[in-house]
Amino acid sequence: METPVGDLLKGKGLRSTAQRRAVLTALRGRPHSTAADLEMRVGAAGGLSRQGLYNVLDDLTKAELVRCIEPAGSPARYELRVGDNHHHLVCRSCGRIEDVDCSVGAAPCLTPGDDRGFAVDEAEITWWGLCGECRQATGA
Repeated sequence: METPVGDLLKGKGLRSTAQRRAVLTALRGRPHSTAADLEMRVGAAGGLSRQGLYNVLDDLTKAELVRCIEPAGSPARYELRVGDNHHHLVCRSCGRIEDVDCSVGAAPCLTPGDDRGFAVDEAEITWWGLCGECRQATGA
């Protein structure tokens, strides 16, 4: 059973506002949504302006309830899967994004050849290619 979104907010010390609950609810079952996707799903019906939506997304990201990813050539996307060490597969043709668990398990998954004095604690990995449907459609 999923934790009620109001409880998630309270657990992070955030007020459980209708707008925050609406955004979290809209992200359930719809990972990798853009702000435009969320605006269409929540928008005016949720009493949320475009700027209000960005404010809510910023609050939720800072509270680590939402993760923002930015695949090259794509607008920022938001997901509820946070705090675990996962990565993404992106289809070059249709833009589909899928989560991939880290095969190593522990962050940062990769160690740079030269860390240049950084204390590396995270690696963000995106694999690019064609999803099964696009491969089938193109015969690749």
